[in-house]
This record gives sequence, C-alpha cells and structure tokens, in this order.
Amino acid sequence: MAKKLHIRKGDTVKVIAGDNKGEQGKVLVVDPDKQTAIVEGINLVAKHTKPNTKSPQGGILRKEAPVHISNLMVIDNSGKPTRVGRKLDPKKEILVRYSKKSGEVIK
Repeated sequence: MAKKLHIRKGDTVKVIAGDNKGEQGKVLVVDPDKQTAIVEGINLVAKHTKPNTKSPQGGILRKEAPVHISNLMVIDNSGKPTRVGRKLDPKKEILVRYSKKSGEVIK
C-alpha cells in the first residue's frame, strides 16, 4: 500500500532541488507508488514523435517528466513554501493538512 504524500493534485509547489530549482508550478498528476509528481512547466523533456493523427507533422515535442516529491515543497495560502502537517479538524472530525509555517489549513 502506498503511503500518504504531502503533495496532492492541484497544489502549487516550489522545486527545491534539481535543474529547475526555485521554479513554481501546479501539480497535474501524483503517483503515490513511485512517489513522483508531474508539475506544469517543470522538468521539460524533448519527446521525438513520428507523424500520426494527433500530430501529422511529427517532430520534437516538449513534455513534462515526473519529479520526485522530495524535491517539491507546497506553497501555502500566503505564498511561501512550507512543510505540511496533518491534524484532526475538531469541527468535521477528519484529518486536514496544515502549513507548519503559518499554522493555517491548506485546501
């Protein structure tokens, strides 16, 4: 069973290591088994394609490749990168993610 990750689809994240260090983007896909995420505009690779119905011209396409989640940090509502914690919401009695820096709940 894959363990819970601190990053979810739709989160805005900052890259903290690697070639794209310092850049920000929105998470498109998360793979909990491989612990990777595909982030919009980050870790672009060149994919060589033959002509087909989707791209009749073929050629070289730029595409996002997965990034390991240890190299990503969630950006909270205030716009700063933060570590993520989990706590029990007293009203709803469910676990919610919260910013360790500001203490507010991450949606």
